[in-house]
Amino acid sequence: MSPPGSTAQFRRLLFAGEAFVDLMMWVPSLPERGGDLVASSSGVAVGGGFNVMAAAARQGLPVVYAGGHGIGPWGDLVRAALASENIEIQRPPDPRADTGFDVALVEPAGERTFVTSLGAESLPAPDGWPAGRPGDAVYVSGYGLAAPESGPALGAWAAALPAGVSLFVDPGPLVAGIPAAVLGPVLARVDWWSSNQREATLLTGAGDPADAARQLRARMPQASVMVRAGAAGCVLATAEGQLTEIPAPAVDAVDTTGAGDAHAGVFLAALAAGLPPAAAAARANAAAALSTTRTGPATAPGRAELDERIAGWL
Repeated sequence: MSPPGSTAQFRRLLFAGEAFVDLMMWVPSLPERGGDLVASSSGVAVGGGFNVMAAAARQGLPVVYAGGHGIGPWGDLVRAALASENIEIQRPPDPRADTGFDVALVEPAGERTFVTSLGAESLPAPDGWPAGRPGDAVYVSGYGLAAPESGPALGAWAAALPAGVSLFVDPGPLVAGIPAAVLGPVLARVDWWSSNQREATLLTGAGDPADAARQLRARMPQASVMVRAGAAGCVLATAEGQLTEIPAPAVDAVDTTGAGDAHAGVFLAALAAGLPPAAAAARANAAAALSTTRTGPATAPGRAELDERIAGWL
């Protein structure tokens, strides 16, 4: 295993998360309980873990999707989207179910609220999870860890990843639903932990992102921690004990869907390119900010565009 916080060169991203379909609806506000409203616009796009993979691939990091995908129209959409980004698919389609989907309600300020229906991506892998190779960065999400059918096996696999594999975990909005027996071994093994401020508060009770980052870091013997604070950027607490608040460029956000995913994918690609963690986090902040100026998921920029925009912001 690479020393936490190091500038280890990842050779590829092995994505052990979930790609599914977003049914996007732009609404003036959330409906009242029992009420109804008409969306101003709507759309269908592949999202979930695809956002992370696309962000990393657009920065030049090879990506392998190790998660599930089903038989049916949603699975077809996911496979087409992965192919469009040159992302390798490791598993064959799962005949037990179609891929899952979510309904995403996007409010005028860009805030989004999800309701998710799980599918083939949440089922246990028929042949188990693949063995990570030295030089891999492995991504695991809280959606998978919280899934009743597949979570225990995924958590045990992640906790037992071999030396030379760097484990990156994003707990996601379902973090409070991950069983302690699943989460505990993962916390003991993780190299990089990235959560937004709400998720960090759920785990620690701390409303301040810096305090939350410190507390999370203390719970993990070898991990470095990022707490994403939206437009304010992120807080980086390294395994060596350094705490850094890293600002994000100011933008006019229209849709925050997938911003955290863009952050994760670009951060991992930046580490793979040899950037130190603070510089990688700053690049990820810029990519996440830029993604919020566009509607829909998977709006992370490519490497050339991000380089150009960062140069313009400096």
